[in-house]
Amino acid sequence: MSSINDTVLVLNFSYEPLNVTSVRRALILMFLSKAEIVENGGGEYISSASARYSKPSVVRLLYYIHPRMKSVRFTRSNIIKRDSGVCQYCGCNSRELTIDHVIPLSMGGTDSWRNCVACCKECNSRKGNRKPQMADMTLVRKPKEPTPLYFLSMRSNNSKKEWQKYLFMS
Repeated sequence: MSSINDTVLVLNFSYEPLNVTSVRRALILMFLSKAEIVENGGGEYISSASARYSKPSVVRLLYYIHPRMKSVRFTRSNIIKRDSGVCQYCGCNSRELTIDHVIPLSMGGTDSWRNCVACCKECNSRKGNRKPQMADMTLVRKPKEPTPLYFLSMRSNNSKKEWQKYLFMS
């Protein structure tokens, strides 16, 4: 069953993704003539005592605003989100992930998106204060800085295929 608290992708007037908001907030933007529905939530409706409205999945603002997409904050939780909660050495889906510096700080590594990965405790202990090659370990995926659009798409609880054409994801 759908909810008024489901998420809606908000597009700029030029169809660029800006934010994710609730269905409730999207409906308010529409009632105030600030947005229009681009995609409705699979033909679902939201009903009030006197009316029935299409449930939006994607809305577009009726005016252009300058986007303020900054880089994604470098935090432990964002590293784990970027790596989908999976150890980047063994591929396990552990609840107790740590952060590993691919090149240890003692060997000139840095606290950066390109040098930190999610790692299970076992792999982190096995690798120790060495480079992956020295520990005979390989990365599942090379770490890189995520784009703001990637994190924008992750704010939805479920994968929404109608969002994909607006998020320009590879």
